[in-house]
Amino acid sequence: MANALPLSHATQPLKQIAIDYTPEACSHCAISDTITLTYDIRGGARWRTPTRFHSGTFSALIQCPGGDTNGLNFNLYLSSLEGDKSQDEIDFEFLGRDRTLVQTNFFCGGAGDNERIHHLGFDASEGFHEYAIAWGSDAIEWRVDGGVVRREERKEGKAFPEKAMFLYASIWDASGIAEGKWCGKYSGADEPYVCVYKNIHVPVGTVDDELVVWVDIPIMGFDTNLVTTIIGFGLSATFIVFVCTKIICGRLHERVGIRTVYEIEPRTDIERSEFHGNEPEPAFVAAIPTLSFNHEAFVSTGSTQLSLVYSL
Repeated sequence: MANALPLSHATQPLKQIAIDYTPEACSHCAISDTITLTYDIRGGARWRTPTRFHSGTFSALIQCPGGDTNGLNFNLYLSSLEGDKSQDEIDFEFLGRDRTLVQTNFFCGGAGDNERIHHLGFDASEGFHEYAIAWGSDAIEWRVDGGVVRREERKEGKAFPEKAMFLYASIWDASGIAEGKWCGKYSGADEPYVCVYKNIHVPVGTVDDELVVWVDIPIMGFDTNLVTTIIGFGLSATFIVFVCTKIICGRLHERVGIRTVYEIEPRTDIERSEFHGNEPEPAFVAAIPTLSFNHEAFVSTGSTQLSLVYSL
């Protein structure tokens, strides 16, 4: 393994990022190619690339926060999807209890347990150092300041990371992991804690073409409800306009029907009967069935219109 050829991939500066949570604790300046993550009373934050990659070399100059960083975890890693129990992942993780150490790890289909601890020979908070992950179809290399600190090659019959992955970085309180034995117990004595990333590079030409629809759970309620409200309002307004139009057309049709009925059967005899005595004239009596017949025709017309509205 020591004589294996190093992985080599073309890279380019990272110009855009997505922030998964606590955007006010993450800043990005594309001009200076700098990203900062802050941990304080608001909690931590996490950024990632907008797209996933099938392979390549990912690197950044990183200066970890100083002071009492017990309990904190700051990192640079690849993951097919953070939070997915079947994720592929390749990690660099700094342990707040001792900033002279860095842990490397990888996951395949959600299965990890491939951790290794490396002694850096320096305090990661005292300056910028380059950390790189070179990921190919048959091997992975973890590099610090250009030197390979670990190399894993694909083995027959063994799982190997192969899902397209995002580049992530975060800072978070890991006090609850292994009862504080992993990263220590958080005290917050030196808040705020700021981790700085510079000169971030990602691969060229291995971007995943798959359309990724990403939902940020912490803000989903507002965005989703707003869109749903707008769509619902539009559909409701369209339905109301359609129903009103049908009702107006029905009323116009009823008016025409009434006018037609009374034009065919004039009410002269009916109106004249109001001025007669107790014994109605034969003309009035004869007019009663005619009026009843025409009224039924009117009601029938109205019922037909109502059934049309109901069918909507």
